[in-house]
Amino acid sequence: MQQRLDFYKPSPAVIKAIMALEEQIARSGLDKPLVELVRLRASQINGCAFCIDLHTTDARKGGEDDRRLATVSVWRETPFFTDRERAALAWTEAVTLVSQDHVPDAVWEAVRPHFDDAELVNLTLLVAAINTWNRFAISFRKTPA
Repeated sequence: MQQRLDFYKPSPAVIKAIMALEEQIARSGLDKPLVELVRLRASQINGCAFCIDLHTTDARKGGEDDRRLATVSVWRETPFFTDRERAALAWTEAVTLVSQDHVPDAVWEAVRPHFDDAELVNLTLLVAAINTWNRFAISFRKTPA
């Protein structure tokens, strides 16, 4: 597959705006391992090879366990994730697939005990941001290096 264009170059203001979201996420207080799991799961759902490679690599650099990374796509069937991580992964899936079920009440009820209001807003921004990156990378055929 050949990259269609380098989307960083034609409109730097767009990338600057997305990077401002990333800066907010970095300041949000969400723990880095959770952030990488969320990014990886959304990227898996969206089929973004570039982002899956990037966030798997970043998670490993941050000390994430290979076994957990290998099973993010089947997190419900493994004992490797905390209740908070499970709630975040369920929220990630529901928000990423918003057109299917409009974020069901059951997912909302499951995430509430694990995240306060600010954390939930930040988590949702994180999901929205990675979905934005996925859409850019997929649309313009950005491939892993």
